[in-house]
Amino acid sequence: MLKQSLQQKLLQKLSPLQIQVIKLLEIPTAQLEQRIKEELEVNPVLEYAGDSQGSNDEYGDEADSVPEQEMEKDELSIDDYIRDDDIPAYKLQSRNYSKDDKHEDIPFSGGTTFHEHLTAQLGLRIMTERQRNIAEYIIGNIDEDGYLRREIEEIVDDLAFSQNVEVEEQEALEALEVIHDFDPPGVGARDLQECLVLQMERRANEAESARHAYQILKLHFEEFTRKHYDKIAKRLHLDDEQLKDAVDEILKLNPKPGSSYSNPMSKTAQHIIPDFILEVEDGQFQLSLNSRNLPELRVSTTYSEMLSDYQSNKKNQSREQKEAVMFVKQKLDSAKWFIDAIRQRQNTLMTVMEAILDYQKEYFVEGDEMSLRPMILKDIADKTNLDISTISRVSNSKYIQTHFGIFPLKYFFSEGLQTDSGEEVSTREIKKILEECIAAEDKRKPLTDDKLALILKEKSYNIARRTVAKYREQLNIPVARLRKEL
Repeated sequence: MLKQSLQQKLLQKLSPLQIQVIKLLEIPTAQLEQRIKEELEVNPVLEYAGDSQGSNDEYGDEADSVPEQEMEKDELSIDDYIRDDDIPAYKLQSRNYSKDDKHEDIPFSGGTTFHEHLTAQLGLRIMTERQRNIAEYIIGNIDEDGYLRREIEEIVDDLAFSQNVEVEEQEALEALEVIHDFDPPGVGARDLQECLVLQMERRANEAESARHAYQILKLHFEEFTRKHYDKIAKRLHLDDEQLKDAVDEILKLNPKPGSSYSNPMSKTAQHIIPDFILEVEDGQFQLSLNSRNLPELRVSTTYSEMLSDYQSNKKNQSREQKEAVMFVKQKLDSAKWFIDAIRQRQNTLMTVMEAILDYQKEYFVEGDEMSLRPMILKDIADKTNLDISTISRVSNSKYIQTHFGIFPLKYFFSEGLQTDSGEEVSTREIKKILEECIAAEDKRKPLTDDKLALILKEKSYNIARRTVAKYREQLNIPVARLRKEL
């Protein structure tokens, strides 16, 4: 039996403005311009404010009066939409930049790709059409590093199913051998050993050290990767000097031959655009948002005038005209929310960055990494009275330009540990000491994690061996056995 009943529920619901702010906080300055362009395309009420100049204050006079709750359309009169004072322009760019300052990568229309480079070499070989087709298909399966990551059997099957060409494995291998002779040396290799062997084959007759290097790669590759130099020397009857010369030859080889083919016309360089700019004037920090290339936005007066006309002729409006007015109302709301969301984004970014600047003040004076204090997201959240998730969104994918370089905001966050004296230090400081110890070690007898832990303990950092191993891995430093040199 069906029953009807009334229930009251208390729900938390984000307003459209709050949703906009959350989304805008996540994107860096480099993507904000594109996001603004997208909004301009879908909302005809938004427009560029033109060349009018405002004050140098990036946040405007109303930065502190951002509405936090969604406006209820049914409660608003037409007058609420047509008053110019309620639809302020939003100043996004500083006055010391002009439109001529806009910088964009200009893509080249010419140039050849890595695969076109290989195909061009194929055209210089005397081959049958069948052999050429097989070789072209193999080239198409070579990745940007220059490796053929697929098995020959798979390529043979693909040729049969997709090209309707029956190919024997031997035919495919013969075509691959032709590609192995192409430049850059090592291209078309199926694994690292084959890649290095192919490169060394071209130099094996140059000197004795090159011949020994070829033998090491061909016959004792596993021992070489594990740095079991004693076994290699014994099996190839090499003395220490000969072994060292052979290893030096191997270290000159390129493990990724495809990367050696670099055509500057085939792609544009990716630049980091800082979100914040920090300058020091007379010993004082001057922090600002990087608003270059961001337009000034405002709500179109044309649509406000449209609503004004509707206000004076309410009684004579058709159904279509009323629907058009409702559409304009919705777009006006959306435009206001977007402009206010950008303003709130800028305010939040500045609030968080100022808190980080104050927390790490000693570091920002000289840029000495050892001066960084332990700092986690909660520290800044407590300092700004913002949620940890907000601090995370702000610090993610954002950069600051300082007088000593450009850094991601995540760089300034690190865990803390206590020394034997009770002093709290950043884990980055400990990692720095680890790097220095490993850089100064005897490479013939590298320091193990246990020995590194003892060294740190002597410096009052009481850290377990497993923690040392974790920090070493975070620094991309291999274990002691793999750091061994002759």
